[in-house]
Amino acid sequence: MDRRPTHTPEGRRWLGSAMLGVALLAAQLPWAHAQPAGPNVPVAEVTRRPVGQALTLDGTVEAVQQATLAAQASGRIVQLHVKAGERVRAGQVLAVIDDRETTAGVQRASGAVAQAEAEARNAEAHAKRTRELRAQGFVSQAALDSAEAQAAAARAALQQAKAAQSQAALAQGYTRLTAPFDGLVLATHAEVGDLAAPGRPVVTVYAPQPLRATVHVPASQAALADRAQRVEVRLPDGRWVAPAQRNRLAAADPVAQTIEWRLPLAATDVQGVLPGQAVKVRFVAGSDERLVVPARAVLRRGELTAVYVVAPAGSSAPFVLRAVRTGAEHGDDGVEIVSGLQPGERVALDPVRAGLRGAQPAQ
Repeated sequence: MDRRPTHTPEGRRWLGSAMLGVALLAAQLPWAHAQPAGPNVPVAEVTRRPVGQALTLDGTVEAVQQATLAAQASGRIVQLHVKAGERVRAGQVLAVIDDRETTAGVQRASGAVAQAEAEARNAEAHAKRTRELRAQGFVSQAALDSAEAQAAAARAALQQAKAAQSQAALAQGYTRLTAPFDGLVLATHAEVGDLAAPGRPVVTVYAPQPLRATVHVPASQAALADRAQRVEVRLPDGRWVAPAQRNRLAAADPVAQTIEWRLPLAATDVQGVLPGQAVKVRFVAGSDERLVVPARAVLRRGELTAVYVVAPAGSSAPFVLRAVRTGAEHGDDGVEIVSGLQPGERVALDPVRAGLRGAQPAQ
């Protein structure tokens, strides 16, 4: 074998000629033009099957315990102790409103109570002395009646002052927003320096458990939902679960003409699910024949919903991509096909592999 050094110009020319010769030899071999065989794709026949009459609607996950805390006093927000996503405990102070005015009110009420107590003690002492003098005959009965009336009025004034003090303390408490239960902060609706007013939301908190699915059923489909033998909720991870209860509100929305259903979910089924996430709710009632295909045969790409259909014999390609319109999903029974397919046609069960070059339907 010629072992010329490749670092010299002559050696590099020799190496290039050798590689070109190998490439030409490979191009002349029969197997150099062979293409790898395509994948065998399992197929299924499109048939009509008895499936439950189903109504599938979009719903949302909600926290059963959720509260939007609003101010009950007017003033600037001087402290905001929480941010969205933070965990809070029941009774924890979340926000503080400027309380200088209410503090002055509390001090005013405390002073009024102290004055009323002093006047009541003085009136009681005067009434006691008057009773003693009346017993000795030094004063008239009218003087005693007047002293006792003054004592009664002083006691009433003291009660009134104490009530005003309680009212001032209550108003002082309105300047502090506290968490009503253990949970998480969903959102803050104000910042430090904003003007708080009675009824204006400041913080929304929710308890992470329990959760429920909420769906609005059109009034025209209310009868089907009422007679549903089975209700299922499809969670964001694709699992179908049964709700722990079915709660249907007794009135319809007068504008949207929908009826709200609230479906509490078991805590073990919704680990990792967050309020606000979208779900599917399916009401299944009775049974009827529908044209269905397995759910894995349906290809969804943006606005396109299609299946790969086995082409007739003699076609240039073994599979043809065909757009279809789907209906309700029936779980393990498959997806209802409204249009685009006929009974007896065969569809690929793996649409991704069916789109590869050389793919063939498995026998």
